[in-house]
Amino acid sequence: MEEKVVLSGKFKLITYILIGIGVLSFALGFVFDAERTWANYLLNNYYFVSLAVGAAFFGAIQYITQSGWSALFKRVPEAMAAWFPFAAVFFILMFFGMHSIYEWTHDEVVQHDHLLQFKSPYLNIPFFFIRVVVFIGLWIIMSRLLRKLSLQEDEHGGMDYFRKSEFYSKIFIFIIAFSFSLFGVDMLMSLEPHWYSTLFAGKSFIAGLLHASSIIALIVILLSKQGYYKQMNGSHLHDFTRYIFMASIVWGYFNFAEFMLIWYGNIPEETVWFVHRWEGTYKILFFANIILNWGIPFLVLMPRKSSRSKMIILPVVLLLIIGQYTELYYIIWPATVHEAKFGLLEIGTFLGYVGLFSWVVGTALTKASLVPKNHPYLQESIHHHF
Repeated sequence: MEEKVVLSGKFKLITYILIGIGVLSFALGFVFDAERTWANYLLNNYYFVSLAVGAAFFGAIQYITQSGWSALFKRVPEAMAAWFPFAAVFFILMFFGMHSIYEWTHDEVVQHDHLLQFKSPYLNIPFFFIRVVVFIGLWIIMSRLLRKLSLQEDEHGGMDYFRKSEFYSKIFIFIIAFSFSLFGVDMLMSLEPHWYSTLFAGKSFIAGLLHASSIIALIVILLSKQGYYKQMNGSHLHDFTRYIFMASIVWGYFNFAEFMLIWYGNIPEETVWFVHRWEGTYKILFFANIILNWGIPFLVLMPRKSSRSKMIILPVVLLLIIGQYTELYYIIWPATVHEAKFGLLEIGTFLGYVGLFSWVVGTALTKASLVPKNHPYLQESIHHHF
């Protein structure tokens, strides 16, 4: 059952070209519009670390629920978690752009703002980066521990390594739920430190799971088109789309609940965030966000037939990729750039991250057998039909 992924020269060349485009875009961006470039840096950093966090959570859930159907594909979320060390470096480098992004980093502003003074024990640069190091450090440690146990299971078989993986996964999901919720508040909600939302952390967390599930499904389908995962069938696809379908419903619930409660309460401290996003292009993005991240996956993936079709799943996933970008743009741009600007800088930097993320995940997939040959539920996964 051992199956090794071999990256083609064409794949490597494309990723190198995309990385080069990203580096060039950043270099030119810092020359012509540094503030906008830092906004792009934050957006893409958060975009791809949320995919890695969502994938790690997805993998942990499979152990905890003892899901047999997904055993065949466990290497994909493991490979996506290989992004964490890169994310750590990128977020630490964000130190040099803090003043361009976050209002609360300006001492002269804090001195004349009683609310920011009250929040300063939490919102300050040293403690901010302590949290970054601790959170991402925990993600790296736990994901590598689970990866090590997974490879040992490949080598020795038996149930011992599976039971250990299940135990550590139970710890990991609580670490992720707590740390990534705070991480979303730190990175995104603190862009406008006078605003607050009790649902923002939960919304950010479920967005990570939604989009990570879609990328896992995309990678699995692309690998199957390259001749890997010959055992994959419609039942597997159906289960992948159930995760996307379920997460899109929860995402829609959080977004509706947040907006409805703030609208109904009509408290200025809460409504100000939406007021700034209820004009011009941002208002269009508000509705595009709902359509892309909830409406399309909910309606299209609901029927059994469409949830088992690669030809239907792929476009939905591609729209979710755009949807995640739309959501983060809608959150970040009004608070940093203020104007709805989108051009070669945004396209180039995103493509650069896509290239690097693809290279990291692809390289991680080559490091071990794509099929976990001694997983105790492997045969159940291979013969999964319903």
